[in-house]
Amino acid sequence: MSKPMTVIIWIGGIALLLAVGIDTVAVIGRHVGFPLTGSIELMQPVILISGALALVVATIEQSHARVRLLVDKLSAGWRDVADRFSDALTLLFFLALLVGSVWLAADLWNGYEQSEWLGVPWWTLRLIANLCLLSASAVLLWRIFGKRP
Repeated sequence: MSKPMTVIIWIGGIALLLAVGIDTVAVIGRHVGFPLTGSIELMQPVILISGALALVVATIEQSHARVRLLVDKLSAGWRDVADRFSDALTLLFFLALLVGSVWLAADLWNGYEQSEWLGVPWWTLRLIANLCLLSASAVLLWRIFGKRP
């Protein structure tokens, strides 16, 4: 595994551990009478980071969920066509998400959106999501139009 991939996986893993820690402190705090104010606002960025990075890693590693009952019965040439078609459909889905997310970001750019309690700026979360969707789309484009082994 390459060094950048290892770093991405570690960042996503640390984000998941942070989510567990935040939620654990929040639950314990509620039960002992010291609630963690803004725990949901803290959870949103770390879950977004872990989920968005997982999307990129799954795209690079070709480990998205697939039903291969029919595709596995095809010859190598047709299997390649089916895999490229599947990648193209996934690319269209990612691009639709990206277009919608960029549209929201552009529409609300001067809205100074932030979370209510802690002031987490939403534009940074949209930027992370958009960069990860763009990265996953670039990987799919490379896979669709690049040479396959």
